[in-house]
Amino acid sequence: MTGRAHPGVDAYIEQLPEWQQSICEQLRGIIWDADPEIEETIKRSVRPYFVLGGNVCALLATKDHVNLFLYDPTVSDPSGVINQGHANQTGRAIQIYERDEINRDAVLGIVTEIVAHNRQGGWRRLSRS
Repeated sequence: MTGRAHPGVDAYIEQLPEWQQSICEQLRGIIWDADPEIEETIKRSVRPYFVLGGNVCALLATKDHVNLFLYDPTVSDPSGVINQGHANQTGRAIQIYERDEINRDAVLGIVTEIVAHNRQGGWRRLSRS
């Protein structure tokens, strides 16, 4: 990765099985492509977060999939890739399993929309208007 990489995020990804490393690196690249100002950080001890004007998304590898948590429950999903948390009031998630193909354009669109909402004060503020 480039100088944008956070060493804690690197360490988190490096300890994963190869298939999860691949998914996380693909997601990381998509997230970085969404906006050059997105920053990586570690929150909750070890979880990789991507922030810009607030939380954008976070990664969490589990036994059989990788979660991409999306910190905006109002984000549109025309491709239907969000597959978890539709009833959640603060966010949603995309679960990606070992043999799943990532819909790059859909994920890029979602992350870009979250960033746009954050730049306008966040989804909570926008929901009140």
